[in-house]
Formats: sequence, C-alpha cells, structure tokens
Amino acid sequence: MDNKALSRRRFIAALAAGAAAPILAPGVALAEADAARTRGMAFGRDFGLFPYFGEEGVEETDQSTLFQAAVDQASSMGVPLLLASGLYFAQNVVLPHTITITGLSGGVAINAAGEGPIFLADGASGIALENLGFRGKPQAAPNAETALLAFSGCERLRLDGLRLGTGPGNGIALENCSGRLISLDIAGFEAAAIFARNSHGLIIRDCRVARCGNGGILVWGEDERLDGTIVSGNHIGDIAARAGGNGQNGNGINLFKANGAVVSDNVIQNCAFTAIRLNATNDTQVSGNICLNSGEVAIFSEFAFSGSIIANNIVDGAAQGISITNFNEGGRLAICAGNIVRNIAPSSLVNPDTVPVGISAEADTVISGNVVEAVPGLGIGAGWGPYLRDVVVSGNVVRDVEIGIGVSVAEGAGKALVSANLVSEARRAAIAGLAWSDMVSDDLVRDAARFPNVTVSGNSLS
Repeated sequence: MDNKALSRRRFIAALAAGAAAPILAPGVALAEADAARTRGMAFGRDFGLFPYFGEEGVEETDQSTLFQAAVDQASSMGVPLLLASGLYFAQNVVLPHTITITGLSGGVAINAAGEGPIFLADGASGIALENLGFRGKPQAAPNAETALLAFSGCERLRLDGLRLGTGPGNGIALENCSGRLISLDIAGFEAAAIFARNSHGLIIRDCRVARCGNGGILVWGEDERLDGTIVSGNHIGDIAARAGGNGQNGNGINLFKANGAVVSDNVIQNCAFTAIRLNATNDTQVSGNICLNSGEVAIFSEFAFSGSIIANNIVDGAAQGISITNFNEGGRLAICAGNIVRNIAPSSLVNPDTVPVGISAEADTVISGNVVEAVPGLGIGAGWGPYLRDVVVSGNVVRDVEIGIGVSVAEGAGKALVSANLVSEARRAAIAGLAWSDMVSDDLVRDAARFPNVTVSGNSLS
C-alpha cells in the first residue's frame, strides 16, 4: 500500500470521527488528551489511532505502538478508551491497570499483526474490554501455548460482548485470574476457545463457542485449592480432537483439578469426546445442561474426584451417557439424580474401548430418579469388577435396553442396593449380576442368596 492510499484512509477516518487532520501533532495530541480528561473519555483519534474501514485485504500496518500509547494514556487519565468502527492491526499490546476499551457501534475489528497475543496483561487489575472483535494471523502455525488475549494474575477482569474468530492457539488464555467473561462469541481456534488455569471466582456466562480444534471451555487447576469458577448458560458446539488422545482433547467443557466449580444450564452438542468432563475435581456441581451427540461419554466424572453432583441434565446421543468412575484412582462420592439419558450409540468412533451404558457409578454414589431409554447395552451399572462400594440405585425408570440394571458381583465387590426401580423392555435381563463384562446372573431377584453384597427389593420389572 502506497503512502497516498494510507493518507487517504486516515483522512477519511478522521473526517468520520470529526477530526480535521489524519495524524495529530504532539501539541494537538496533548490538547486532545486534556479534552478527553475533561469529557471523561478518550477516543483512539486523540492519540493518532485511526481505523481502516472493512478493508480486510489491505496490507497490514502494525499499529501496536499507537495502541500502547493510547491505552497507557487513557489509563493514566482514568478514562475509558473508545475505538471508532473499522479495522486495526496490533500485537503484544500490554494493558495497564484500570483500563476500559470499548468499541463503538460494535464494528471494531482488531487483527493480529504477528504471532503473539493482540492484548496481554500481567498483574493488572480492573481491565475491561467491551464490544470488540479479534482475529488471529491466518498464516501462523498451530501452537496451543498461544492466545489472542492472554492475562496472568489479573483481578476483576471483565470481557463483555467480544468476538474472537480464528487463531492458531486459544482464543483467551487466563492464568490466576478472577472476573467475568460475558456474552462472548468465539469460533475457529486451533486449540480451545477459553483456557483458564488456577482461577478464583471466575464467571463464564452466556457465550457462544464453536468449531474449535481441541476444546471448548477448559478450567484447570494445579493443586488442592478452591477454584470456584461458574460456567453457565453457554452454547458450545462442533468441538474436535485434532491433537488426538483418549479424552484430554475434544471436550465441550473440561474441568481438571478445579474444585468448587459449577457447570450449569449450558447447551453442548457435537463434541468429539465429551460434553462435560470432570477430572480429579472436588465438590463440583453439574446441573441443568443439555448434551447432544457426544462421541464418547456425555458427562464424565473420572479419576480422583470427590463430591460430584450431576443432576437434572439431558443427554441425547452419546457412546455412554453419564459415567462416575475410577474408584481405583480414588474417584468416589457422588449424586446422580433427575437426569434423562437416551439414544446411546452401540460404539464410539473415537474410543473403541467404550461400551454402551446409560449411567454407571462405582463408589459411594446415589443413582436416583433418572430416566434411561434406548441403550443397546446396559441401562444402569453399579460397579466394575471389584470396584464397587456403597452404591444405591433407586427410583429410576429404565426402558428399551439390553440389560436394565447391572451390579458387579465379582470377587471383592462391595455393597449395592437396588430398589423401587421400574425396568421395562429389557431384552436380556432386567436386573443382572456382572463379573467384569460377563453376566453371571440374569436375575438377581432369583439369585439373591448367591450374592449377599447386593440387596434387591421393590422393583417393577416387565
């Protein structure tokens, strides 16, 4: 792009913004800054920062220096920075304490001028970004360690109404941050849409996440600490697992060592592996979610978890519905109640070891008040081999399955109570005793004396 074209575009931008010159001289810039302080807000033009107008094909002109000056000055004056609609290019702009950046009319697009983040901050509090669009550099190689927006040690972060599209890594990366991520639209990232680590009191709400290569929303921790993140009201779909693995990728919402977290009222569909995956979490609540067409287990509480409540969710389409497992790794203590699980597939395309089960649990768990339908395998399972301890299966409706309720009676298995369930249209057995994957009793009511670890009473079987 020649200088005349650049001058013309800046002149048009200046006219649109009400300025008389395309680039402000130092004295004029100071005067504009004083005016910004007086009116309680600053415009990008006050610091010589002008946009292009929807010209996606223009040659990239790195405006990072202008951006840095603008955010530093606006922060020092204690006023928000307003950007005129149009296209900007920037990278590695470090955001200071107490800065608000707002896009006017929702038409601001900031493209990455390099392979680093567009905006980043370390230890800054009170950052707010509103009504802005961001896009990564299309030629950049995939790199899961990168992000368009990267924040570390930031308190009271507020991201509201942002649009993030396409990038070689994550959309947003947070480390040891608190704050609110509200009404974001994030799509097309090679890694994950949002990757939050070691959070404290983070809220991720009412966002749309789609077409990401390895994950939707990831909330991870590193030690036994309260995370307290709330992930609520989001729409998540079309999450792939391009990096492979057996479940670490391909999840809509993935919590890892994130204690005290809440996952509620989300709609999640078409995930390569799992809609909601809890790994080594404590005191976690998963409720009111709709999980459609998961490639493996729809809702998974696995490994060294303790204290999972999985309630009032809908699972429609998965290779397994709800799995509460890994007692051998310390996974225990859960309630699975009020869920609808149906239309389980006969196999998983991403994990050949997955067998069709509606709901399963292994230790210190109540499975109650659920409806399970259309499973070409086991409707509800209690235990796996010797990994069974104190599981209650009560008050559930199970229909159109191969085996209604299966309880482990393998050597070393602990106690289970199966009561007041209704099992209908079970083709092989209504209530069966299982030793690993083998059915050793097709009628635990009849064979009760053989298996004293299981109490069966008051069920309706047809």
